[in-house]
Amino acid sequence: MENRAHALAAGLFILLLGVATVMAVKWFSRDSVSYNHYFLVSAGGAVSGLNPEASVRYRGVNVGKVEEIYFDRENIRNIIVRIAVNHNVVLPGDIYAQLASQGITGLTYIELNDDVADAETKPLQNEARIPLRSSLIKTLSDSLEEILKNSNMAIRQISNLLNEQNQTHISSILSHLEQAVQHYDTLTGQLQKGLQTLPQLSGELTSTFKQTRQVMENTSQVLQKLNQQQGLVDNLTQGSLEMTRTLASLNETGVAITQSAHKLDQLLNLLEDHPQSLVFGKPPALPGPGEPGFSPPQPGK
Repeated sequence: MENRAHALAAGLFILLLGVATVMAVKWFSRDSVSYNHYFLVSAGGAVSGLNPEASVRYRGVNVGKVEEIYFDRENIRNIIVRIAVNHNVVLPGDIYAQLASQGITGLTYIELNDDVADAETKPLQNEARIPLRSSLIKTLSDSLEEILKNSNMAIRQISNLLNEQNQTHISSILSHLEQAVQHYDTLTGQLQKGLQTLPQLSGELTSTFKQTRQVMENTSQVLQKLNQQQGLVDNLTQGSLEMTRTLASLNETGVAITQSAHKLDQLLNLLEDHPQSLVFGKPPALPGPGEPGFSPPQPGK
């Protein structure tokens, strides 16, 4: 009986000790700080490594903790992270969140940042939504993955470009390019020879220009003399006018000579038909039809 009493007393003592221990733990772990709650929204991203009770830091200072992580009921692609932030910390309206890793431990926490340049932003209301952006490491990882994809694609394209047929074409192009370079070297040598003769040619051109200028000056002087009054041009003009007048006079004289020849021809015809007209004068003209004394010609005469 006595052993049972001792066992019962020991059990009660252990039970009371356990209850006291639990109450002490709750007492010492009681959090007397009040919090504001916000919701971080990860649109289509992941929150790998983030767990409840993870710390929340604002510009490097610990200001709260992660309370809950769940999927958005309205859009399953979004992940909601409920955080608690000390009510004494006033968050600006343009704040955003990123996942950060703590040293070599690999523990993930929430890092809050804002645009410091915009100092007039209104404070963030309680239970507001904050965008959860990709971390720098995630961005670099995605960029590296995209670079690797592009590199693999470029390598495949280069491999397709350097097939046997294209290699033949490239060899042909290089051969033609070599010939073009040889022609270019030849052309360069000829051009250098031409440049060497350029000073002599320039001197000859200068001499030719001087001679041409002298000839033009002499021609100008001759033209001036020709255009002077009583000059050659003036004399030629006067001679042309006089020749025109002479030709007009000769034309008139020719017309008079023609008329005189015609009259002389008529006179000779008259003398041939009526020689007596030289002594007795011109015979009277025969009467015409209708005139007195007109006799028509007889047939057969």
